[in-house]
Amino acid sequence: MNRTLVELLAAKRDGEALTDAEIRHLMASFADGTLPDYQMTAFLMAVFFRGLDDAETVALTEAMLHSGSVVDLTSIPGIKIDKHSTGGVGDKVSICLAPLVAACGVPVPMVSGRGLGHTGGTLDKLEAIPGFRTDLSADDFARTVGTVGTCMIGQTKEIAPADRRIYALRDVTATVESIPLIVASILSKKLAEGIDGLVLDVKVGNGAFMKNEMCGRELAEKLVAVGTRAGKKVVALLTRMDAPLGVAVGNAIETREALEVLHGGGPADLVECTLMLGAEMLVLGDKAKDLTEAMAKLRKVMANGSAARVMEKMIEAQGGDARVVSKPALLEVAREVVEVKAPQGGFVTGVNARAIGLASVAMGAGRTRANQIVDHAVGLAMDAKPGDAVHKGQVVARLFVRDRARGEALADRVAAAFRYGACAETPGPLLMGRVPACG
Repeated sequence: MNRTLVELLAAKRDGEALTDAEIRHLMASFADGTLPDYQMTAFLMAVFFRGLDDAETVALTEAMLHSGSVVDLTSIPGIKIDKHSTGGVGDKVSICLAPLVAACGVPVPMVSGRGLGHTGGTLDKLEAIPGFRTDLSADDFARTVGTVGTCMIGQTKEIAPADRRIYALRDVTATVESIPLIVASILSKKLAEGIDGLVLDVKVGNGAFMKNEMCGRELAEKLVAVGTRAGKKVVALLTRMDAPLGVAVGNAIETREALEVLHGGGPADLVECTLMLGAEMLVLGDKAKDLTEAMAKLRKVMANGSAARVMEKMIEAQGGDARVVSKPALLEVAREVVEVKAPQGGFVTGVNARAIGLASVAMGAGRTRANQIVDHAVGLAMDAKPGDAVHKGQVVARLFVRDRARGEALADRVAAAFRYGACAETPGPLLMGRVPACG
């Protein structure tokens, strides 16, 4: 006997496993409006607390994937590889990574997301570029990947539309930190891109959705297993996210920083993360025999300007002002500056990434409701990182805001994110672990 939608919600609330057919029915009902947003939210909350087993997770991924169409990139030569991050504070890696890898000969089709919870979104950062369009059709997306080597868009109406709606609901209903929902969300849209392989950056720490290494590894292993089951080559890295990545947190200010990397600049931790992930992509894409050779190739296209030229071509193809690649200062950053100063001398022993991310959202760089418009110009810069020596009164962060009074009201939140001590504490290594391709 077929159960009603309400009975299915109750079953998952009570911890029962749903069948493939029942999950497909839930997703189809959500797509045609039979299951409204408030009931889908009930399902998401039930999954948050009760979880999904492996079979349910695969069924949900496939149902979300087949809520739309799969992009056909078979006419483009080469092994198509994408990268996905589970989300962190200051994580602008995709913006510099895609053109770097494409410049080395690996096609990079990339469907990205917007800010989720306290973490920023690649699309919001890219849209800080004047005129840049992330809403290309699937055909234009494929054409740009073929001619430029990479293209970075949001989910189209064709690509996993169920995920796009569920993603927005999770962002504002406190149901983000769920491993099965994260797996289904990531893989449904990534598999719809027409890729051959995927490198995953699973963030771990107080600024990530996975707070500890055990949970991060569980997520990484599940992503690799489900992706492999779908016939793709998948590798996952676990990277530390206890402090913001790089210096900039916001939208335009992060895009500026990512563009600096293409010219051989940028903060050391951002460069390290970008090169690690890029090297994995080149090996999966058969453009390097090992990670050492891959690193050398990535540094070469930084040094000779090839990666910057790919970025310019991608921006032009997507309607944006390509001058920002050579002149990142063209990206508007709010002019009012509020400084945060160290209350004591010594060393910065920690910077709470989650607190910084929440402060950035409160500034207007992120969303507290699904339809909110972000302010690309606001953000903040970390003038001191863990391990740095500081003196009393030294500026450790700057808030870039439209309204000074609002910035001053948030300065205490940013100040509270910093910890100080008499002795330096060496931050842990950025790379915490690796889950290799299986099968």
